[in-house]
Amino acid sequence: MSADFADQAVIRRLLNESRTWAFVGLGDNPAREVHSQARLMQERGKRVIPVHPEAREVLGEKGYASLADVPGASEVDVVGVYRRAEHAGQAVDEAIAAGAKAVWLPLQVIDEAAARRARDAGLDVVMDRCPAVEWALRR
Repeated sequence: MSADFADQAVIRRLLNESRTWAFVGLGDNPAREVHSQARLMQERGKRVIPVHPEAREVLGEKGYASLADVPGASEVDVVGVYRRAEHAGQAVDEAIAAGAKAVWLPLQVIDEAAARRARDAGLDVVMDRCPAVEWALRR
């Protein structure tokens, strides 16, 4: 994977300055990693928007079936893509279409073509990094 998608300045900026994170794949199963990551961001003062086909309320926040359904999606600072790598590109394309400002693909979710599309569309991109680990490392 290219180090272009693990720029520490981008990671720090997204963690420090973002306000709203949409988590694609966030359902109501607290055993899933996406749930832990979303809860962490919420505990750190971020607004969390669950995006899951079931569109259930999660962590006290209204859920949406897709990014296109999120009112004011262009105000989303970061879209966390918690889907298997083979499905990540679709979520990245939805983030681009919605006007999100950044996409974050967590550990082992690698799709360089989708990351390049997002970067070419003007989004910040972080890939193959864990928000919790990066939060702990930030300075």
